[in-house]
Amino acid sequence: MNHMFHGYDMDRTMLRIGAMNMMTHGIENPYIEYRDSLSDQNADKDQYSLVLANPPFKGSLDAESVSGDLLKVCKTKKRNFISCLFLRIMKIGGRCACIVPDGVLFGSSRAHKSIRKEIVENQRLEAVISMPSGVFKPYAGVSTAILIFTKTEHGGTDQVWFYDMKADGFSLDDKRTPVTENDIPDIVERFKKP
Repeated sequence: MNHMFHGYDMDRTMLRIGAMNMMTHGIENPYIEYRDSLSDQNADKDQYSLVLANPPFKGSLDAESVSGDLLKVCKTKKRNFISCLFLRIMKIGGRCACIVPDGVLFGSSRAHKSIRKEIVENQRLEAVISMPSGVFKPYAGVSTAILIFTKTEHGGTDQVWFYDMKADGFSLDDKRTPVTENDIPDIVERFKKP
């Protein structure tokens, strides 16, 4: 219970919230630390079997601070190439569920195309769950999706399960008040079925 879960963030408030959340769930000594996951200071490679992430995808990066091996896969100053980090830190057979902006799915830039090519052709993309704009309000109104993939390094994307979520149980405005429409139980049920 001390070495199973790892968490990194550059926001000290998020670190405290994450640590408290782990402690309330029985992890008395969580390994959550202040770290720039994209920098050369992060030497994690082929280490984790599961990655769950909602990375920041707004804004630009200082390309000088980004680890060189990440820029080899996808040279860009945008944050939306962070999926490359997940591939680096996962073991072969490791699985990832990460939230990405719709640009990763539909963007026409060289960076967007290289990310899609890497995940579809060299790994095994299993599912794309499209979420409506507003699920992250009031912080961001951009449309997003959840990518679920397995690191294989030799492909394996034969079929991809797609789901177009319309509602998550809350209004899609800045107030995010509870509503009856909620696709999440249906997503979980359908995803479990082969």
